[in-house]
Amino acid sequence: MEKVTIDDVAVEPNPMEIHSVRRPISKALGMTDFAMNYFELEPGEAFSGGYHTHHDQEEVFYVEDGVATFDTEAGEVVVEAGDVIRFAPGEFQQGYNDSDERVVGFAFGAPGAKHDWDEIESLVYCRDCEAEVGHSLELVDGGAFRMSCTACENTFTLD
Repeated sequence: MEKVTIDDVAVEPNPMEIHSVRRPISKALGMTDFAMNYFELEPGEAFSGGYHTHHDQEEVFYVEDGVATFDTEAGEVVVEAGDVIRFAPGEFQQGYNDSDERVVGFAFGAPGAKHDWDEIESLVYCRDCEAEVGHSLELVDGGAFRMSCTACENTFTLD
């Protein structure tokens, strides 16, 4: 058995500085098969760095307080306090705080307590293809992300 208090878990924000409070609960508990992260999103902050999917993991978001907005393949979905939203492996999404109030919530993922970077795909604009297409994602030195277009193999780095 392991037990932690959320406020005692160290804050580990995303290297892209898209949110100010992310507490990796699964890491603090030594979990291996299930991911759990606590978030506090100020207005304009996001759960992740962009519109993406995990091909190897389903994700569930629970909004404890506030209102989060998710861009999905079906359009924009508003998730209010007490709501839960699930994304199957391969479903694209991005969640963020589009309100004037703070959002408090949790992100859960399974299987696995960590992302397999080879199984994440983001939809971003490719300058070579001149279209928004899938890009693979690789974490490189310094916390930056290397994006590679799945259509033309053009690569670039996001700091």
